Amino acid sequence: MRYPSRRPVFGRTLVCTLALCALNQAQAYELYSDESRHLNADMTAVFGHFNSRKNYDGTSGGSTWREGFIKYGLSGDQALAGNGTAYGAFALLSSATWGDGDPAGNTLGTERTTKIEDAYLGWRSGDLFPALGKDGVDISAGRQVVKLGRGFLINDDGPNLGKGPADGQLNRGGAFYLAARHAFDQTAFVRLGGQEGVHGSLLWLKSDNRAQAETELAAGTLEYTAKPGTLGLTWVHGIDVNERWASDFQRQRKGMNVYSLRGEGDAGMPNVSLAFEYAWQDKGAGPQNAWYGEAGYTFADTAWAPKLTYRYARYSQKWDSLFTGLSQGYGTWLQGEVASNYSGPFNSNTRVQHLGLKATPLENLTLGALFFDFDTVRKANALNLNARELDLYAEWAVNPHLIITPLVGLYKPQQDASSGGNQVGSNGTNVYSQVTVAVPF
Repeated sequence: MRYPSRRPVFGRTLVCTLALCALNQAQAYELYSDESRHLNADMTAVFGHFNSRKNYDGTSGGSTWREGFIKYGLSGDQALAGNGTAYGAFALLSSATWGDGDPAGNTLGTERTTKIEDAYLGWRSGDLFPALGKDGVDISAGRQVVKLGRGFLINDDGPNLGKGPADGQLNRGGAFYLAARHAFDQTAFVRLGGQEGVHGSLLWLKSDNRAQAETELAAGTLEYTAKPGTLGLTWVHGIDVNERWASDFQRQRKGMNVYSLRGEGDAGMPNVSLAFEYAWQDKGAGPQNAWYGEAGYTFADTAWAPKLTYRYARYSQKWDSLFTGLSQGYGTWLQGEVASNYSGPFNSNTRVQHLGLKATPLENLTLGALFFDFDTVRKANALNLNARELDLYAEWAVNPHLIITPLVGLYKPQQDASSGGNQVGSNGTNVYSQVTVAVPF
């Protein structure tokens, strides 16, 4: 990358915890409500404490740091006398990192900022178009999060780099791991057909994230959803990048086309979950591809209802992971807490086998274990990031306004920084730990 930095940029996308996933479903505080309108106050505070015994930025020793953010704003909707419903939201977000900064050098521990996060308006059609179903037309525009499918190509606008890379020119204000900022700066999103049968969407977006070269793109989806699951097609077209911030790799987004076929569901089999996606990129460096297949089974009649999942994913050498991100909890699509955030690989030039197990001993407590095996596809002129990682976590919803999530990760690379890898000091097992506390209202 063409960054005037003393520290390399190791991550392009970020992970947040299962606790943060739960925040997306948290109820807001209702300020006003009647039959035709609602006004809510929205507030979420998240704090995390982190430690890594190894670094991946060329510096020796380990790192201990803290991250936090508060998101606060208003959201609401207004019925339009039988002509659908208008809706919108506005929110600010304050974020910070303290301590050493993360072990990949993306933050230094001195990042602080407050910026607008959400600012969008939209309209849903209600019953105006019966052939398209309830709210069969949904149009929104502004600063918001947009996601296609399971987020394999487009999930949100990460990463949240700090002052480490490019002498601070990519700084978004810290909270790198917590991924404080998700919203795309400019969007226009049209959804047609609701959630059942044939439905689709058209999208235009422009990022203001310098680490993403302020990419501008268009996209469309066509899907069919029935009881057994969903089959979908996705098309993404790169329109432009900001030359000032773009690496040679990112410049190829201009004019690039991406096509994918995907599916997910239970195929009519109780307690089964299946998913796949095959994506192909047509760009200047030649065609690239990425794909995955996943199968899971929930032992619903067993104590704690454990769910076992296996996934195989492969990303070609020059695959551009675009705006992928956390989609449905730990490991999607940022696989391994150490690997996906600090050491790599970052959804490019790798094969990943993943085995996951989670169980629910109590209604408000989830326990999980995630295993990853990383195999570098082409090692010539690239870091050898062959490694294995085991992550153990718990998600404890103490009450609707307090979620505590501890995690311990064991990351064992095949090589270290002196032999073709990037873990500093040795290729011994790195013990990584974190605890996050989320307070949604």
